[in-house]
Amino acid sequence: ELWRITQEKLGKAVERYQKVSTDENVKAKAEDTSGDYTLSTPIRDIRPKAVLAVDEKLWKDRVAALSAIFKAYPEILGSSVHFSAQCQTGYFADSAGTVLRHPAVYARLFVTASTRSTDGMDLVLHNSYSGFAESEIPDEKTLAAETRILADKLMKLKNASTVEPYVGPAILLNKATAVFFHEVLGHRMEGHRQKSEKEGQTFTKKVGEEILPPFFSIVDDPSQSYFQRKPLMGHYAYDDEGTPGSRVLLVDKGVLKGFLMGRSPIHGFGQSNGHGRSNLGLKPVARQGNLLVTAENAVPYSGLRERLLEELKKQGKPYGLVFADISGGFTETQRRSPQAFKVIPLEVYKVFTDGRPDELVRGVDIVGTPLIYLKNILAAADDPDVFNGWCGAESGSIPVSAVAPSILVGEMEVEKKEKEMDKPPLLPSPLTGGEK
Repeated sequence: ELWRITQEKLGKAVERYQKVSTDENVKAKAEDTSGDYTLSTPIRDIRPKAVLAVDEKLWKDRVAALSAIFKAYPEILGSSVHFSAQCQTGYFADSAGTVLRHPAVYARLFVTASTRSTDGMDLVLHNSYSGFAESEIPDEKTLAAETRILADKLMKLKNASTVEPYVGPAILLNKATAVFFHEVLGHRMEGHRQKSEKEGQTFTKKVGEEILPPFFSIVDDPSQSYFQRKPLMGHYAYDDEGTPGSRVLLVDKGVLKGFLMGRSPIHGFGQSNGHGRSNLGLKPVARQGNLLVTAENAVPYSGLRERLLEELKKQGKPYGLVFADISGGFTETQRRSPQAFKVIPLEVYKVFTDGRPDELVRGVDIVGTPLIYLKNILAAADDPDVFNGWCGAESGSIPVSAVAPSILVGEMEVEKKEKEMDKPPLLPSPLTGGEK
């Protein structure tokens, strides 16, 4: 099989080489003339094959019981409880002598529910749980309690008021901050984006410069499997180019120090640091693993809220926003598009300067550009937490994690969320015992 694949890859490599040779004569010279590939020290590591041990009956019963909770909420139009567990054994061999066999096991429970407000806005909330074994998913009592909280919150969100476009101080809670850094900074730290002339290269020539406030440091460390006993799904022993996943210092006290590298070198960074990742069958490129954001001089969350209120009064704003949860987002990194990002909030609160209770609101997305936002962070709390998810990019969908504290941003912009005009159903769902 290796012989057959080698022949196939050789044929494709010859085609690519001929194209590159032609391009040399008809296209302008690239700014970064680094080579295309680097070798690494051969490694031989044959680990036991992955084994999956799952109590199927327990999870079938548990999924059904959790799903049944939504029957008590007639206004919930769609809901799903999905448990999955998978094991995979990765094999790697190259002509330099590296031979690897390494296992990976993932377990995940995903609970989601949706409804529609009277103005036609579709609303979705979800809870996600991940681990390296089924035993790392919370017990049924905890899951049931959190599922009811989710359903109750969705009902409140359905009747919540909408927010108009806003620019002003805001807080991102820890998990929301983790998604924010993954989208806004993490993708721009991927090595191949510094080399391609099609990319925006936001930070390519900023190594040694301050890109964040000096109290921030960021590393990406796929070798770390847990944070405060919580699983980090971006953990792996070897990347998909046969290089050990290693800790990379990206930002030190606000100063940019390096990039995430696969085996494609860039100017000033000639070796892989174990971040060449891909989905099966796709070409690996530099990707994030476990993005870990730390902050010095962090304050308790109560202190962060006080600082928010001070900033609101200073700017003459009647209210600010707190983003408690974010589903994900996307960012544009190529030059043909604005170097902007959009982050999709799920749970947002208005915080008033006159002392009124916080108000749950809906209908906004966070938008902006990275250079302005990153320098506009004023403070951080001492409450880091973990976000686990799956990231999609040109080399496919891969598991990633991000860890970050809550932060205060001096000026955040939100815009109205896209919505449809369809009203909610006139009749209750027959699943809830309503009219048929």
